[in-house]
Amino acid sequence: MNYFIELVVSGLAVGAIYGLVAMGFAVIYKATGIVNFAQGEMGMLTAYATWSLATTMGTGGLLTVILAIALGAALGLVCERLIMRPMLGEPVLSVVLVTVGLAVVLRSIVTIVWGASPHKFEVTDADNIVAVGGIGMRVSQLGVLAALLLAVAGFWFFLRHSRFGVAMRAVASDEKTARLMGVSTARVQAVAWAAASGLAGLAGALFAVIYGLTPTVYELGLKAFPATVLGGFDAVLGSGVSGLIIGVLENLVGGYLPSTLKEIAGFVLILVVLMVRPFGLFGEKRIERV
Repeated sequence: MNYFIELVVSGLAVGAIYGLVAMGFAVIYKATGIVNFAQGEMGMLTAYATWSLATTMGTGGLLTVILAIALGAALGLVCERLIMRPMLGEPVLSVVLVTVGLAVVLRSIVTIVWGASPHKFEVTDADNIVAVGGIGMRVSQLGVLAALLLAVAGFWFFLRHSRFGVAMRAVASDEKTARLMGVSTARVQAVAWAAASGLAGLAGALFAVIYGLTPTVYELGLKAFPATVLGGFDAVLGSGVSGLIIGVLENLVGGYLPSTLKEIAGFVLILVVLMVRPFGLFGEKRIERV
């Protein structure tokens, strides 16, 4: 029984990281209608930049988190302004392919600047063990769970109770009508990219603190993608919750079944769920009349 609980607890920690990245996927899709396949690479580049600055400045845990979010948001704004905004009005497939190219470029930048060697991302007290219900958890694992809860709560308030959040929901519902009502779609998309990249940067930095910093951090995007599909592309909060489900499922599969099945567990789950709910667990069912 203790082994099962340990698998669940550690699965929740990695699932929280998936949830943060998945929320980023959903934010961009909700505001722009496209899937950003560079989400994992943006988190990786931000993690490396955060590690460099944190190592130089000697920042603590909280400052490292703030630094990761700020650097991630700045990267998102730069990518949106220089690369994505000129693509406004272009076919969706073309825009998606641009994000694929952006992913390759960001991956190459990391390898060129920092090399392929792994690094230890040391943060004060991050590796300390805290007993939670008789189960030992690292402070960094508790931190990533807290980060996901705060992100979910923050986005719930933002989307429901802020004017800009309402504007973002309006653009997601009907971009042309929102534009006629005076909503700046370019501004909404810029904020969406900044928020999504900030979430990815936070996830990448926290992942690096727990598991180490390597050029394979970009795989977080691939591993978190099933959480976005499971929760629903238009469900930002649902994607965060689904990340926890995927994380726990992967850990249980890896703990009780052959480890090779762990990598595909999330994709098998979404295949099963989508056959019953094509719009995801938390997505809104849309009926189109033709």
